[in-house]
Amino acid sequence: MNNLNPQTAHTNFYYLRSITNSLLVILALQLTVGCNKSNSLTNIHTAANNVNALQASTKPNIILILGDDVGYEVPTVNGGQSYTTPNLDKMAQDGMRFTQVRSSPLCSPSRVSLLTGKYNFRNYTVWGVMDTTNRTIANMLQDQGYSTLVSGKWQLDGGDASIKKFGFDDYMIYNPFAYDGEGKGSRYKDPSIYKDGAVIPRQQTAGLYGEDMFESYAETFIDQHLNTPFFIYYTQVLTHDPFSPTPLDPEFAGWDSKAGISDPKFYPSMAKYMDIKIGQIINKVKSAGLANNTIIFYVGDNGTSTQITSRFMGQDYQGGKTQSTEAGTHVPMFALWPGKIAAGSINRDMINFTDFLPTIAGIANIPVPANYGTLDGISFYPRLLGQAGTPRSWTFNHYQPEVKGGASNTLKRWTQDTTYKQYDGGKFYNIILDPKELSPIKSAQMTAAEKKISKNFKAIMSTLK
Repeated sequence: MNNLNPQTAHTNFYYLRSITNSLLVILALQLTVGCNKSNSLTNIHTAANNVNALQASTKPNIILILGDDVGYEVPTVNGGQSYTTPNLDKMAQDGMRFTQVRSSPLCSPSRVSLLTGKYNFRNYTVWGVMDTTNRTIANMLQDQGYSTLVSGKWQLDGGDASIKKFGFDDYMIYNPFAYDGEGKGSRYKDPSIYKDGAVIPRQQTAGLYGEDMFESYAETFIDQHLNTPFFIYYTQVLTHDPFSPTPLDPEFAGWDSKAGISDPKFYPSMAKYMDIKIGQIINKVKSAGLANNTIIFYVGDNGTSTQITSRFMGQDYQGGKTQSTEAGTHVPMFALWPGKIAAGSINRDMINFTDFLPTIAGIANIPVPANYGTLDGISFYPRLLGQAGTPRSWTFNHYQPEVKGGASNTLKRWTQDTTYKQYDGGKFYNIILDPKELSPIKSAQMTAAEKKISKNFKAIMSTLK
């Protein structure tokens, strides 16, 4: 017998379980109709068709994949030249690619805004914590009969209690608490995984890879909910530092996950593995017969780490995580929904992270909750279907990630469109000509049109406090 490494064994476990479940279904059908081979095959096909018909008559399944520290320059289809991203490129080919999506420059404020549909000045309190008085996309869908899962990075504090409070039925996560050490070990090799209110014993995850476990758990959730609508919030841990080998690399087997080593040379492998996991989710949806009734989003949560320099459209491009420039806030996004979203379509609308909640309400054909307080998002659901909709003409960000102190405590507020950017009470830039914001346009140098835009952006920000 060949020796299997722990990661292969883990993957094979889910593969064998899937085969076993399929064989049990076939055996049950054969027992029902006897040994008549043609009748058995007929019933097998009928069962599969019934699943497809049932799914088609229910609300769409929704899968939201959130990448960690993945800027706009990473996917090849966006102009990236350093990484292998065939599955994201295929999402663009078969679905919709977005060119003007803006996040916050860091993950915690981005995630709070995405889940709640609100700008950070309304509900962001402190890094890594979301107050449980908030309600989320998962709450909204759960109240309408959806089964809900979060798998991957949490970073919203509160562990089991908060996860359930925010509307998730099931979970397998990394980083469950903000302030103590529980669940804060490795996210990659020998991962620290929190499930059912406790960290899984380390001997059970030794030698495994966190991203494999999170993706496999999402696949298991799909198997368990073939006949009911589901929402999966798959929050990948890739490609956040520490930069370390993936199971694709020969260094993986001997890598010491406790040594705290981070080497950017592994970033290309991490980007490739991230893309592989996205492809596995897409293929799972297809093999389960759910593709036509499932929309899959992928979006990065903020810019790439400043430690990473990539080739992008023929130039070197340094990541801008933590920075309010384009490199810190311009993120990739794709949407796949066969039969609903036109293949190869490109969306050039301004998209803000607050827009996901009302958009997903539209997809699920449910009302936007009236009791969630002031919501700031604008639905881009009609735009997914090629309809006129009401696209944004500007997007806004309120950015103060370390509200109670720290290196990133300075408050920055800005409004922008695809060409110009105005900071609250401060500088005005042409972000196409000056994406690094090195040369603000002085008032005396502004054209009449630029002065009008600047004034309008300032007026918008004066209402958002």
